[in-house]
Amino acid sequence: MLMAHPAVLRNLIDQYEALRILHAEDSSEEVRRRMDDVTYTLCVSTGTRDIDAALSTARHQLAGARTEDDSLLIA
Repeated sequence: MLMAHPAVLRNLIDQYEALRILHAEDSSEEVRRRMDDVTYTLCVSTGTRDIDAALSTARHQLAGARTEDDSLLIA
């Protein structure tokens, strides 16, 4: 399975958490739609089917990610 880059996962988690707070304050259709989009993307990126599993998997992948990306280094 392909794995999303840690920066992408971090961004998606941050977006989801911000939208969840915003949704609690303003449950507009636009916020709900954005939240659904981020939820879908997180699920696809982690190979899961629900947001709880997606968040757990993403956090687990981030915990195991390298702190430096040496894939761009030229040998």
